[in-house]
Amino acid sequence: MDDKKYLKLNDIEAYKIAFHLSNYVWEIVIKWSHFEKITVGEQFVTSVDSISSNIAEGFGRFGKKDKIKFYHYANASVLESLDWNEKAKRRELIKTEQYKKIYNDLQKLPKSINSLIKYTNINLTI
Repeated sequence: MDDKKYLKLNDIEAYKIAFHLSNYVWEIVIKWSHFEKITVGEQFVTSVDSISSNIAEGFGRFGKKDKIKFYHYANASVLESLDWNEKAKRRELIKTEQYKKIYNDLQKLPKSINSLIKYTNINLTI
């Protein structure tokens, strides 16, 4: 009997943080006015959604290099999301506590994604 535990997407800390964050941002943006949604909202939601979706896509790839490429895309989307979070705060589209929660979650992600990259580098041969 094989007792080997296989990693699942929902086991990945970075994915869980990013997935929950994307839904949190969605719940905020969906209540904005039409103009706010089409200018800042769409970009903000897309950038935050891109973090978890790139982690998921990388996870589903076969080769180490391919996986890591998507994890790097996820890291870049974190930076883009930080930019949109700042713009939303400055334009008074989000409350201070919303800004802080989003900011804090985004700050956790690079370390978590880099741990995933390191894990992938160590545990995959191809």
